[in-house]
Amino acid sequence: MSNSRPRSRRDAGGGAGAAGRDELVSRSLQSAEHCLGVQDFGTAYAHYLLVLSLAPELKDDVKETFQYTLFRWAEELDALNRIQDLLGCYEQALELFPDDEVICNSMGEHLFRMGFRDEAAGYFHKAVKLNPDFSDAKENFYRVANWLVERWHFIMLNDTKRNTIYNAAIEKAVCLGSKSVLDIGAGTGILSMFAKKAGAHSVYACELSKTMYELACDVVAANKMEAGIKLLHMKSLDIEIPKHIPERVSLVVTETVDAGLFGEGIVESLIHAWEHLLLQPKTKGESGNSEQYGKVIPASAVIFGMAVECAEIRRHHRVGIKDIAGIHLPTNVKFQSPAYSSVDTEETIEPYTTEKMSRVPGGYLALTECFEIMTVDFNNLQELKSLATKKPDKIGIPVIKEGILDAIMVWFVLQLDDEHSLSTSPSEETCWEQAVYPIQDLADYRIKPGDHVMMEVSCQDCYLRIQSISVLGLECEMDVAKSFTQNKDLLSLGNEAELCSALANLQTSKPDAVEQTCVLESTEIALLNNIPYHEGFKMAMSKVLSSLTPEKLYQTMDTHCQNEMSSGTGQSNTVQNILEPFYVLDVSEGFSILPIIAGTLGQVKPYSSVEKDQHRIALDLISEANHFPKETLEFWLRHVEDESAMLQRPKSDKLWSIIILDVIEPSGLIQQEIMEKAAISRCLLQSGGKIFPQYVLMFGLLVESQTLLEENAVQGTERTLGLNIAPFINQFQVPIRVFLDLSSLPCIPLSKPVELLRLDLMTPYLNTSNREVKVYICKSGRVTAIPFWYHMYLDEEIRLDTSSEASHWKQAAVVLDNPIQVEMGEELVLSVQHHKSNVSITVKQ
Repeated sequence: MSNSRPRSRRDAGGGAGAAGRDELVSRSLQSAEHCLGVQDFGTAYAHYLLVLSLAPELKDDVKETFQYTLFRWAEELDALNRIQDLLGCYEQALELFPDDEVICNSMGEHLFRMGFRDEAAGYFHKAVKLNPDFSDAKENFYRVANWLVERWHFIMLNDTKRNTIYNAAIEKAVCLGSKSVLDIGAGTGILSMFAKKAGAHSVYACELSKTMYELACDVVAANKMEAGIKLLHMKSLDIEIPKHIPERVSLVVTETVDAGLFGEGIVESLIHAWEHLLLQPKTKGESGNSEQYGKVIPASAVIFGMAVECAEIRRHHRVGIKDIAGIHLPTNVKFQSPAYSSVDTEETIEPYTTEKMSRVPGGYLALTECFEIMTVDFNNLQELKSLATKKPDKIGIPVIKEGILDAIMVWFVLQLDDEHSLSTSPSEETCWEQAVYPIQDLADYRIKPGDHVMMEVSCQDCYLRIQSISVLGLECEMDVAKSFTQNKDLLSLGNEAELCSALANLQTSKPDAVEQTCVLESTEIALLNNIPYHEGFKMAMSKVLSSLTPEKLYQTMDTHCQNEMSSGTGQSNTVQNILEPFYVLDVSEGFSILPIIAGTLGQVKPYSSVEKDQHRIALDLISEANHFPKETLEFWLRHVEDESAMLQRPKSDKLWSIIILDVIEPSGLIQQEIMEKAAISRCLLQSGGKIFPQYVLMFGLLVESQTLLEENAVQGTERTLGLNIAPFINQFQVPIRVFLDLSSLPCIPLSKPVELLRLDLMTPYLNTSNREVKVYICKSGRVTAIPFWYHMYLDEEIRLDTSSEASHWKQAAVVLDNPIQVEMGEELVLSVQHHKSNVSITVKQ
């Protein structure tokens, strides 16, 4: 008889249950593998979920296959637009693998494509924290870090003058009795901490951005003030008493102002604060403790303007040429930049752009004296309320210098209290940029002393708007201007340009004449103004097509002769009629007239990949004006189901003669997945066909630039008046600064330019992913950054330089974490790594 005791019923059941579970797990794994084999990714994914919920110990064994299944199933769900199901799958996957950087990164990529940039940036950031060496996640994070923590946070926190003046004004208010404080739009919490240090009893701070709110929590805790500052993750407009804060406060501090003063919603938030969150203001002559009354820092602001000539603004906001590489731009196509001021559009768009005018390439020329546009009292509720409803003010400014009227430049003086103020003027050393209102639609932009620049100023929909800009000549009466605007009474009916277009159409002899307003990004307008770019492409395309013609002619005539002999006819068509056209595909990003230029080079069937309807209409009108046969230009996205099919051939038996790829982003970075697109393109070229550009050389040099350091990371605690903020916000610094202009960047070159990298789109075996480059030091100093740019070779002779004066591209720079002291005559070795479309440059120690 066995010595073993019989198992209890419970034990026996447990064994059977375990065996049943193992059997189910085994079958599910087999089913998952079978489903993968037949590419049924949805069912395979469901089987893996079951396996991992029943047998979590198998996580490591099935991790890679599970990831692959998830990604393929997610692609299908994305294609079917089943967004909720897609996000649900990722959430399930992250519950099972919360620390998987690959899944986090992939989730971020899907969110980014759907337009959820903040959320995507959060997942990329998490992926980088989980694995700092994960190249894909790093590249994604660097590209979207601006949406998590905007770059101006670093610049402002490094602005000692701004911090000192805000601190002094807050300290003074608290000392005078304003002991309860609300900080609206807290950011890192620096103003709240100023108030707490000054002796405020109660400090509340609200911040809408989740990332900035969490950052502020860390910063406040690190400065040992978490007990005295209550942080709220919400809009100030949603704060209720006593639900969120116990009572009305005596002081609101805020810096929710942009370059155009009102663009961050300061008017709306202060109206709400005065009505619901602040104590009543002190009236004139009233005495009593400040704690019994409410007030706001900043107390008021004065907005100033100046009319300027600036070639750099002009080339980014006005198409200044009528003919581009032989293509005539017709008058019935009007190009405008998004900064064109319009109040009747459905979406609210900032009616201005922003520039650091002290650093704008080529500088600017003042055409008028500085003039006052508007004052606003932030401590006067009625004045704030009247801003949005007030009729536009008409202003006329005398011209003091002859020149071309390109823009109205705007800045302001922020009066924090009766003693402390901050100016955002371009003549000040300040962290602020200026608001720029580009001028469009004048009949004549040249002005001279004696003229007056006329404009209407308002604060409609809480943006500072400068509209109806016109020029009143010395010889003109008040109702005649050099502007397209003739009847001011019509303004209330809508957009001026549209009204005038309508009037022009009524008066035209051809009632069916089509007018198209085409809104282009400023970089797209600069591209249209880039003559060397279009001339270079025309020449390079012409050379390729000429080289292909003899071969095609020979093949076509040979085929034609054979056909004639077999048919027994003696009839002969002209070669022109029997030649197949050359197929040219332009997959440049955004608006491009290269397909129309290609269409002028003989028997060419050009394809454009522009997406927007207004851009297609504009290209059609340009084609028509240049006497293209109808249907010559095709819009390729009408022919393809999805982006993955973008490069496929136009017909099953035809190949592309030329494929034009956008290799460099306007920001100065290499386009994502460009090498993958080039690999596909090479397979789709006819014999002798070319990809443009054929290869790209990346150049760089070593510089010393304090400006780049300060714009990239908070420098220590001294600039933030002893508060410990730098380590927390610097988690969000990125090693690459984009949209730079080297011609005006404050820096000292320490070396000559060197070639860093070669990207060969036609012959990939010439590409290397790792390279070491020796750089000779020609001036002693501290290397703080490595700016870089590109030479794009359309062929061996035709080159486009992304750092040239005419370039629509900007440049970028790698900013070093730790500057390196170098002496003249030394050599520094740079390690250049190229992964997918990401390039990293490090100094080899």
